[in-house]
Order: sequence, then C-alpha cells, then structure tokens
Amino acid sequence: LFLISPFLPLSVVVQGIPEVSRAVIHIDEQTGKNKYKLLVEGDNLRSVMATHGVNGNRTTSNNTYEVEKTIGIEAARSTIINEIQYTMVNHGMSIDRRHVMLLADLMSYKGEILGITRFGLAKMKESVLMLASFEKTADHLFDAAYFGQKDSVCGEFQASSYCCRVTEIQLLDNRE
Repeated sequence: LFLISPFLPLSVVVQGIPEVSRAVIHIDEQTGKNKYKLLVEGDNLRSVMATHGVNGNRTTSNNTYEVEKTIGIEAARSTIINEIQYTMVNHGMSIDRRHVMLLADLMSYKGEILGITRFGLAKMKESVLMLASFEKTADHLFDAAYFGQKDSVCGEFQASSYCCRVTEIQLLDNRE
C-alpha cells in the first residue's frame, strides 16, 4: 500500500474513516506487559469510537470541541484539564490541579466551550471590568460608560483584583 500510495488520487479511501489521515499502533511497555494503543490523526471521534475492536469507553481525543459535540460538556471539561496538565508536565512545569480545574470550569460553565480570548470573554459578559482587564481596555470602558453599565464587585477576590474595597462601581457620564 505504501508503494502505490503516490499513484492514488487524494480522495480515495482504501479502508476506514475518510476523516482519519493516519493511524499508528503504539506499544506501551512500561507496565511489563505490552499494551497497544492506536493513535489516530484526524477527526470524527464518533466513528472511531464505533469502530469494531475499539473500546469506546477508553477512547480519548484532544479536540475539545469534538469531544463536546460527541460526548458532552463534562467530557470536554475533563479533556481541557487533561490536556493542560499533559502540556505543562511535558514542559517541566507543575500546576496545582485545582487551578486547572478552575480554568476548565470557567471555560465550560455556560454549557459550551469558550476560549480565554477576547471573543470567549465577550460571550461570558459577566463583568465590564473583567473584559477591560483582558484586552481593549479603553473600548470596553467607553462602551460601559456610554450604555450606563454597572459592575458589582461582590467578593474579596474581585475587590483585591481591582485594588479597592467597593460594593459597586458605576461608570457615569458627567456631562450635563
């Protein structure tokens, strides 16, 4: 198959799942007995889990959006935690699992996976000051002042984050 693959058109699927571009059998010898893992490059987690001979209960993916679509939001949250931990450990850093869980909770509490980007934070829309502390500070503060938005700072953590002890911050237009 390897010898004839350059002569085949790119759209031909010899056998298997069309979205999978490559599969490698990995032998894990750490436990003393050989454990086989099938590492798949591509998408369509649902088809991989439904393949004969594949244990769907032990199948994982690093694509959080596909995990959310296929298995659900809790599985996607778990994927976020595992992928962050895996990446940090492989770079020689350790982060307390509770901090990573807090980040995963923040990314998934709306029932969908939201990135920690300006677009993901804008979908959260919980706090004007939270949006302003990330990016485009002047734009967020201007919009909040223009539309008369209020931002309640209810907890000690939020108050210490903004270096003040207030119960409510209101952005007002002082023009009369």
